[in-house]
This record gives sequence, structure tokens and C-alpha cells, in this order.
Amino acid sequence: MNLIRRVSATLPHPIGFAFRSFRFPGDSLVSSSSSTLTHGVHVFQCPDAVGIVAKLSDCIASRGGNILGADVFVPENKNVFYSRSEFIFDPVKWPREQMDEDFVRLSKMFNAMRSVIRVPDRDSRYNIAVLASKQDHCLVDLLHGWQDGRLPVDITCVISNHERGANTHVIRFLERHGIPYHHIHTTMQNKREGEILELVQNTQFLVLARYMQILSGDFLKSYGKDIINIHHGLLPSFKGGNPSKQAFDSGVKLIGATSHFVTEELDAGPIIEQMKSENLEKQCLAKAMKSYCELRVLPYEQNRTVVF
Repeated sequence: MNLIRRVSATLPHPIGFAFRSFRFPGDSLVSSSSSTLTHGVHVFQCPDAVGIVAKLSDCIASRGGNILGADVFVPENKNVFYSRSEFIFDPVKWPREQMDEDFVRLSKMFNAMRSVIRVPDRDSRYNIAVLASKQDHCLVDLLHGWQDGRLPVDITCVISNHERGANTHVIRFLERHGIPYHHIHTTMQNKREGEILELVQNTQFLVLARYMQILSGDFLKSYGKDIINIHHGLLPSFKGGNPSKQAFDSGVKLIGATSHFVTEELDAGPIIEQMKSENLEKQCLAKAMKSYCELRVLPYEQNRTVVF
């Protein structure tokens, strides 16, 4: 039995019901050795239409795959469909190249805006670059999360507008693991964004680990991929610099941290993860990165996200 949840924006909780995935005779996964089965994840965004779930199920089942669970979100009166499906399959019966072709065909059928497949055991990890300023705590936690295997990423480089000495913990760690460190001094008049773009061209997304510079709209358009930022405050309140002091001056009793997608408007991008209390920036950033890599979060409208 599998679970599909269809979520309405007007309902306080998801509604769940059970269904059986479609299988073709002779293609049952029971006959396959469990050691050969591989786990896959697919996220889909397209205009809402009749039959999307059926076609998604059939795409997977027709190749002998089995859906373990699916989440569907269709906001009321928005004419848009979001889904995230987890499935198992036999890579011998459904090679990765064929899988890509099948989902591309499905994307064209429904004029999809987004269709992403991940096979974690076989796909290469996400290539990312990390931008940081003077404070180390988020950067250090991210580096150790990568070292421990908690984050499914490969760090291509660390870029900072702050110079670090050769004997600092961060530099020693990066040198030990062969990760380049680029010090790019910036000023209000020259953010040197062209140099940064050159360094991050081969990445799949960027992480701002307390990078205390505002990226321009031109940079965001030129890069063209997602950027995740950590803000040491509970957005949408207390945007910009020194949010803790803003919160204190406003009489707020609890502060926290927010991870969000970067947009042209300062600290206004769709929120991925929030945590209350102090000193949670590094945990919030790590959880947001993990959710992003597991295809559990999609941007929705200007300032929202769909979280699976």
C-alpha cells in the first residue's frame, strides 16, 4: 500500500488516502533481488490538469517501478500542481538515461515548469560553493557536516570577503581537504560579482553562510540557479542588519534563524526553514540544505515555499 497526500491551501492538515501503484504483468518487483533495487525521488511542477497523478504513476509503473509515497499540493484557484514522489526501481530494467527520457516526455505532455529526478545512490552529489564573511560558525558547521557525510554535497570552493590567516581552523581544514579558498575583498562601490560568478559557474546552487553582502539582481540573473541564505532572525520580521537588536528594541521575547531562497529584495525570498531561540543559525542552515538536496522544498509564488 502506498500513501498519496493531496494538500489544499485552505486546509490546516494534509488529507491522506491509500492506493495501490500500477504494475504490469511480469514486471513485479517481487521477482527482483532486493539488493538490486534503487531508490528514486521525483518532483514535478506544472499547470494543474486532469490525470497528472495517473500519468506520473504510470510512468513509474510501466518500467516496473513501485511508488512508496507521494505528496501532492494544488493551491486553490492558482492552476498549479506540485508533487514529490518516492519510488523504488530496478536500474537494469529502467536505466537512468531512459528514466530521464520518460520524465522529459511527461514534462512536455503537461508543459511542466519543473521536473527534477534524483537517484541518491547513483547520481553525483550536488556541487556547491559557499560564500562567507568574518563569522565562522555557520561555515565551520557546514564543513563538518560535509566531512561527516550529513550533507549530500561536494564543496567546490569557499569564497569570502574576509581574509583568514594560514593558521586558522577554517584554512587548515580547507587545505587538508583540498577545497580552494578565495579571498575577494569587496567595497560598497565594487562587489566584484563578476569574479565570483567565474568561480561558481560549475555549481548547482550556492550557500550564503553568513555572507554579509547583498547580491545584486544582475548577479542573480547571471547565476540563474538557487541560492540559500541564513538570516539570524525570524523573517519576515527584522530584515537587514542587526536583527537581534531590532527584536530586542521591539520587546520580542524569542529570536531565531531563517533559511530562505535569495531574491532581489533583501531578506524577502521564500522561507525554507525556521527555528526559534538563539544560536540556531547553523542547524537551520544545515536542515535547509538537506531538505533542498532531498527535493523536499520548492519555491511557490514570490515569498512562499512548498515543503514536502
